[in-house]
Formats: sequence, structure tokens, C-alpha cells
Amino acid sequence: MKTIHTIVYLIHKNFLWFLLFAYALAAIAPSPGLFLRNLSITHITLSSTNSLNITPSLLMLALLLLNAGLGIKIQEVKQLFSQPQLAIIGFLANSLVPLLLIFILRASLGLWHNQDELQNLLTGLALIVAMPIAGSSTAWSQNANGNLSLSLGLILLSTLASPLTAPAIFHAFSFMTTGDYSEDLQELAREGTNIFMCLTVVLPSLLGVVLHFVSGERKIAGFKPILKLINFTVLIILNYANAASSLPDALSKLDIDYLVFILIITTLMCSLAFASGWIISKLFKTNKSDMAALMFGLGMNNNGTGLVFATATLSDHPAILLPIVFYTLIQQIIAATVDRLYFQGEESPEN
Repeated sequence: MKTIHTIVYLIHKNFLWFLLFAYALAAIAPSPGLFLRNLSITHITLSSTNSLNITPSLLMLALLLLNAGLGIKIQEVKQLFSQPQLAIIGFLANSLVPLLLIFILRASLGLWHNQDELQNLLTGLALIVAMPIAGSSTAWSQNANGNLSLSLGLILLSTLASPLTAPAIFHAFSFMTTGDYSEDLQELAREGTNIFMCLTVVLPSLLGVVLHFVSGERKIAGFKPILKLINFTVLIILNYANAASSLPDALSKLDIDYLVFILIITTLMCSLAFASGWIISKLFKTNKSDMAALMFGLGMNNNGTGLVFATATLSDHPAILLPIVFYTLIQQIIAATVDRLYFQGEESPEN
């Protein structure tokens, strides 16, 4: 077990470089990642309008959530139920802070010389903001010794509320866009979000919690380094696969000024999302465990679902994918940077 402790410590300390290497590999050798993304293990149809394609990516995300459920602490669960204000305020900030930022920047964004590029950017941002908190945020929180009960609470709350919050956000962005883009967002608002988004988050999380209480907290604590190693491995593979499906094409077709434009806006929005978690933590004078859950939760959205939505319903505007792709990459890089700056001092090779 000491060897695993050391491996986990070294990966954690250098994870930003592992992440950047995964992106570089996706840009020059995307084929294995594309195979992983396109592989369908099975397909489940429950009704004429609802179906679920079981892919390796979906199973890996479920594994991250199951690990988070396994890693919760009873004291953290009690604290979450007795003081739910952190989860509620964090959930509200996750949707409202990015939306307010875009409203504030809308006038200056309108000065962009290419209005079609602007409409693609705004529509892509709508899909980013409308998505619930990413399941992978639990892995970052767990690896930073964060409060997993709060982390899971944020994810479950944002996911269960998404049938209400997503249409509202789509409607809000439809007033900032024009033409087909506005109409498409209004149509998304009417259709709502896929119910299976709730199932693929809630079920593995609850399964992890049940396994935790069946096995006992002490026994699970002994497997903590293994859970962290699994998280690191899955995060690297998922990021490679996601980048491989879109990064090469985006880099080959995108003009430089629009690339910089997307990069600035998405980086600003993502940085503010992470910063809002830090601000809430400071306002409530939380410990570092809660700070980790808040920063990673508020800073990371489920953009994998956003990509699926964009591909399925907005195929006539493929450039909408670009802001989602860049935000996905940026949120992982910022997460690695935040982890390096704030939380890597929390452990040693012997811990």
C-alpha cells in the first residue's frame, strides 16, 4: 500500500502535466480516443422518446460518482443535512454567476466583427451554463481531500433541478441571440433535459453511499489511495477521449482571432466560476475540505452532456461545439491549477 501512496502523491503533484500531455496526445493521435468515444456497449430503450446509450465514457463517469459515494464521511453527511445552506448557495451560484457575467459582457461582445461567430459562441455558452455540475468534480474534490458529501450534494441538487433550471437558462440566452440560434434555444427550453441525465448521476452516487455504509467507514478508509489512483486514471482517459473527439478538428478549421476570442471568454467565465466557490468559502469561513468541494463543484459543468445536446439538436450549427470543447479543456486545466495552488500541500507520500 505504501507504493500506491507514493504513486498517488507523485501523480497528484504533477497532474497538470499529465493533463497537458493527454491533450497533446489527443491532438496528434486521436484514433484510440475516438474509438473509446464511439464504442457502444449496449443501448437501453425505455420508451419511444427516451433511450440511453451505454458507452465507456458513461461508465467511467459513473465510476467517479460511485467512488465519491464510497468516500463520504458520516460526519460530513450529518453536516450537509443540518446545514444545507452551502449546497443551496453553491447550486444557485453555479447557474447565476456565469449567466450574470454574460449579461454584463453582452454589450461589449456585440462589438465582435463576425456576428455569426458571436451567435455560435453565445449558443455554446448557453449549453455550458445550462448543464448541471460535472460528475468529474467529485474526483477532483476527493483527490484534494474535499468534503465529498457537499460535493455530491451539489451535483445531485443541480442535476435534479436541471429540468427546471436548463429551460430557464435557454430562454434567457434566447433573448441574447438572434435568428435560428434564438429559435433553437427556445426549442431546447420546451423539450427540457434528458431524464437519464438524472439517472446516470443519481444511481451510481447512491450505490456508492450504500456500499460505504455496508462496508464500514474504517474499511473504506483503507482503500482511499486506491480510489484516488482510479480517479486519476479515469480523469486522464476521459480527458484524452473527449479532446480526441473534437480538438484536432477544431484546431485545423478555426481561425486564430476567433480561437483567441473563445479562449478569453471561456477562460474568464470558468475562472469566475471557480472564484465564486472560493468567495463563498471565505464568506462562510469554511475549512479547506468544504472549499475544495465548492471550488471544483462550481467551476466544473457537465459539458459531455452539453456536447451530446449540441450534436443531436443543433447539428445545423456545428461551430456551437467549439466553445463547449474549449470550456471542457479549460475547466480541467484550471482545476489542476487550483489543486496545485491550494490543495497539494494537504498530503504527503506517507498520508
